[in-house]
Amino acid sequence: MKFFKLLLLLILPYSFLQAESTYYIDNSTKYKSSRPHKNKSKTVTKDITIEPPSWWVGMKYPFLQLMIHGKNIANMKVSINSDDIRITNIITTDNPNYLFADLDINPKASAGTYNITITKNGKTYAIIPYTFNSRREGSAIRHGFDSSDVIYMLMPDRFVNGDSSNDNHIKMLEKSSYNNPDGRHGGDLKGIRDSLDYFKNLGVTALWLNPVLENNNSDFSYHGYAITDFYQIDPRLGNNETYRELIKEAHGKGLKVIKDMVFNHYGAWHPWSEDLPDSTWINQWDNFTRSNYRASVISDPYASDHDKEIMLKGWFDTSMPDFNQANPFVANYLIQNTIWWIEYADLDGIRMDTYPYSDKEFMKQWMQRIQEEYPNFSVVGEAWLNNKTQVAYWQSNANNTDGYDSQLKFVMDFPLQAAIVKAFNTEEGWDSGIAALYESISQDFAYPNPNNILIFLDNHDMSRIFSNLGNNFDKWKMATVFLLTTRGIPQIWMGTETLNTGFESEGHGILRQDFSKGFENNLQDIAPKDAAHEHLQKLLNYRQKNPVLQNGKLKHFIPEDGIYTYFRYDDTNNNKPVMVILNNNNINKTIDLKRFKEILKNHNSGKEIINGNIYDLTNFITAPAMSALVIELQ
Repeated sequence: MKFFKLLLLLILPYSFLQAESTYYIDNSTKYKSSRPHKNKSKTVTKDITIEPPSWWVGMKYPFLQLMIHGKNIANMKVSINSDDIRITNIITTDNPNYLFADLDINPKASAGTYNITITKNGKTYAIIPYTFNSRREGSAIRHGFDSSDVIYMLMPDRFVNGDSSNDNHIKMLEKSSYNNPDGRHGGDLKGIRDSLDYFKNLGVTALWLNPVLENNNSDFSYHGYAITDFYQIDPRLGNNETYRELIKEAHGKGLKVIKDMVFNHYGAWHPWSEDLPDSTWINQWDNFTRSNYRASVISDPYASDHDKEIMLKGWFDTSMPDFNQANPFVANYLIQNTIWWIEYADLDGIRMDTYPYSDKEFMKQWMQRIQEEYPNFSVVGEAWLNNKTQVAYWQSNANNTDGYDSQLKFVMDFPLQAAIVKAFNTEEGWDSGIAALYESISQDFAYPNPNNILIFLDNHDMSRIFSNLGNNFDKWKMATVFLLTTRGIPQIWMGTETLNTGFESEGHGILRQDFSKGFENNLQDIAPKDAAHEHLQKLLNYRQKNPVLQNGKLKHFIPEDGIYTYFRYDDTNNNKPVMVILNNNNINKTIDLKRFKEILKNHNSGKEIINGNIYDLTNFITAPAMSALVIELQ
């Protein structure tokens, strides 16, 4: 504990230490003052907090572990006034300010508010009302996202400012700074809610919001990945209720909502930094030790224990303490936090940040608990690895030599993203140029289920695809066509439809520029009627109505002369096959269709869905220079 405090003094910016001296008097008042805003997400009585702040009856897993925090709480007694909800065990740690209470919840227990009584020296110290809610109808059988969806990823602070009154908050350390690329720009949940019709009309079916939980840090808090309260929406974005209202309204418009979660680390400005629940709550070192970021060592059969330890236990950054998920209290805390948000907010899915950086046995346990409560729920893990076999290691049912099965249904196809950039930026060759797409897709045998792969052109951590393609609109169109017609679950990063630019080397603040027109008062201006938006909108809406692009089989042909041709189809006569031709040449190309007869069969013509032209498919077809044709076979 002492070392951790010393470490913070060494690594945290001087501005934070100034803020600390302003807000903290001593350890007994620290927990309250470090959360200066009134926190309605927790049950708080007489400086005692309980997490989770509430729970539900009727869960398949009938146990709950409460984390109770208060000055010298470990020396007090805890009871609850219920025969159906029993405290079966009280566990203390090496920090007297915490205790953990294990509860056993009878399946027949009624929803309601129960009193948790804290006694000190035989006298009542506090009576804390704690609510067990009824689960909403159909909660356990909810369906998550799948390959029928297209996910729109956005960073709330950089999207639409729907409520300028919350741009600053009196108790939040960082204030708005619209002209600072690394500052807060004012986007919020109301701005997203006001834009739901925009997403609907664009043709996406799910929204992935970068983390929305409190990030009460002195700077760089806009991105949301340094959480300081796991049960509270950041007040500069809204509050817990506005988050829930956003999801409810999105569902009413047929849009799913995916929550971005972070379990590898948290923000150093979290109250835990001064009062760790347990000395092994985080991974600590004699000297600050950064992760080696080599996620490949986890699946490497020859990896050294040293390299694995640095990868898993090293800190992601100086301001992000690293969770020790091998600690059972940490594990329970994170698992229950996930279930709480799914149930409270009615989530459709989760994207888990830095997936391989956490203890893999814990992550397996986490997935099992989610699936126990919600068998059809969807979770995608960010396994940022550049080799398909390494990514495939993290997908459920992988044939791993070490016997590990992550239970994680969805992973992200980082190798394919790299292949897309390579395909349109290199000269045609055996495995370069357009052949890079073929080579990448041909390695799908590594994945237990290629349809359960999130595919993308860029994201919040990468150079924008338009910049990567040299601001070439024709290449951009080919890349978007490929994304929306190949296998998997397409994900679009906000601003793709407005040709946003930026290179990762310029800094993340510049890369994550504000959504075009997103901060104008007239929300009608959000959708610019330009060629890029219209192209993407047409593709998205076509995919949304076409089952073969969502779930159909894929058959592709070896690229020849800079031409890559593939088909999406099924084995019924109900859905028309789709033929895609990518011409990566600067000149028109005439293609002999004989080699495609195994799938063209009796289809003698087709309609191109972007330009509406009818093509004769009996002998030859001409593909315009630097173009993509998406032809629905007639």
